[in-house]
Amino acid sequence: MTENERIKQIRKELDFTLEKFGEKVGVTRASMSNIENGNRNVTEQMRKSICREFHVDYIWLTTGKGEPFVKSDISFYEKIDRIMAGENDTLKSLIMKLVDAPEEDIAALKRCIEFCSELTKKES
Repeated sequence: MTENERIKQIRKELDFTLEKFGEKVGVTRASMSNIENGNRNVTEQMRKSICREFHVDYIWLTTGKGEPFVKSDISFYEKIDRIMAGENDTLKSLIMKLVDAPEEDIAALKRCIEFCSELTKKES
C-alpha cells in the first residue's frame, strides 16, 4: 500500500469527505483527490498536518509499519501546549524543570506522588 493509499484509508476510516479532510489539512478537494489517486506527491507539511489533525502515526503513514493511529494520549500534548502558551508562570516553570530534571529526581517525585495517592485512597 502506498502512502497515498494510506491517506485515503485514514480519510475513509474517519468518514470524512475529500472536501472536509482537505479543509482540515489546508488543501482543496481536488488536491486531496490528486493525492489519494497518486497524481500528486505528499509534502512533508501535508504529512505533519495529517498526523497532527487526525492523530495518525508518522511512521505508519510514511512506511506502513505499525498501527495507523497514535496510541498515546494526544490530549496530554495539547494540554502542555496550552499551558506553555498560557499565562501561568508557575506551571510553565514546573514543566520546564521536570523536562530538565535528572532521572533520580523524577523517580523521587514519582514515589512522592504514589505515596500521596495511597494516602488519599486510604482516607476515602
